[in-house]
Amino acid sequence: MENAENIIDGGKVRVEDGLPKPTTVKELETIYKQLDLPHQSSETVRRLLQLSLLKVIQKDTIQPNYQMTPDTIGMLIAYLIEQIVGLDQPSTILDPVVGTGNLLTTVMNYLAKVSKQPVQGYGIDNDESMLAAASVSSELQGLPLQLIHQDAISNLDVPQVDLAVADLPIGYYPLDDNAKNYQTKAASGHSYVHHLLIEHTMNYLVPGGFAFFVVPSDLFKTKESENFVKWIHSVAFLQGFINLPTDMFRNAEAQKSILILQNHGSGAYQAKQVLLGTFPSIKDQRAFRSFMTEINQWVKTSLNR
Repeated sequence: MENAENIIDGGKVRVEDGLPKPTTVKELETIYKQLDLPHQSSETVRRLLQLSLLKVIQKDTIQPNYQMTPDTIGMLIAYLIEQIVGLDQPSTILDPVVGTGNLLTTVMNYLAKVSKQPVQGYGIDNDESMLAAASVSSELQGLPLQLIHQDAISNLDVPQVDLAVADLPIGYYPLDDNAKNYQTKAASGHSYVHHLLIEHTMNYLVPGGFAFFVVPSDLFKTKESENFVKWIHSVAFLQGFINLPTDMFRNAEAQKSILILQNHGSGAYQAKQVLLGTFPSIKDQRAFRSFMTEINQWVKTSLNR
C-alpha cells in the first residue's frame, strides 16, 4: 500500500523516523521510474496491482470474504453486460461490497474500452483497509470512482445508478435491527447478508436497470428461498442464473453463479426464457465459444422484442 501511495505522490518515497534507509529510498525510486505507469493502460495498471495484492494475500491469512474476485469472473460479468445491457446505456455503476475494487474496476475498464466512454463508479465497503486498496487502485488507473466507508445495509449516499455488480459475501448479518425493514429478512434469527444486499442494491438501480450478482449456486435451495423468490418477483425480473466454471472451485459446496436481475419499469419485461446454464472451463476454448454463442442467441430470441 505504501508503494502505491508513493507512486501517486510522484514517485517520491516517504521517510518517517529515518526509515526506509537512504539506500532503500534510492532503490525504490529507481523502480518507480521503471514502471512508467502514466503511459500504461488502466487495465495494465489494474493487473499489476492485483498481482501485488495476491502476493500479500498468499503470505497472510485472509478471510474468504476478503479474497479478491478473480479476473475471470470480472471479465465474464463484463461480457454479459456488453451482450445483455448494451454499451450505450450504462453511465453509472455501483458495487455495494467493493473490497479492493478488483471486480468493479475490471468491469469499468472493459466497458470504457469497448464503448469509448468513461463510466462513473461508486463503491461501498465497511472495511477501511479494503477501501484504502481500492482507492489507490482506482487513482493509479485514473478511474472516476467514488468510494464510501459504511455498512452497505443502510442508507447509501449514492445516486440511482444504471448498473450494479457485486461479489457478495456469504453468511448471516448480525444486526437484526437493521434488517427488520427488509422483505428478504429471515422469519426468525439472523438474515442472510447476501439476500439483504441484493434487496438493498436493487433500491439504488434506475427503473429497468440491471444487476449482476456473484452468489452461491444453491441460492434457491435454502429454507429462505421461497420468500426470497417472492420478493424478486415483486420488484424485478429474474433474467438469468448462470453457473461459473466448476474448475474454478475446490468443491461443489463452494460453487458460485451469476444472478442477473432487472428492475421493473422503463419498458423492462421478463425474458421469454430465463438464461440458464454453466460456463464451460476457460481451458476448453471450443466449448466456451459455443456457450458464448448460445448467450448471444438468447439475447436475440428471448430478451430482444
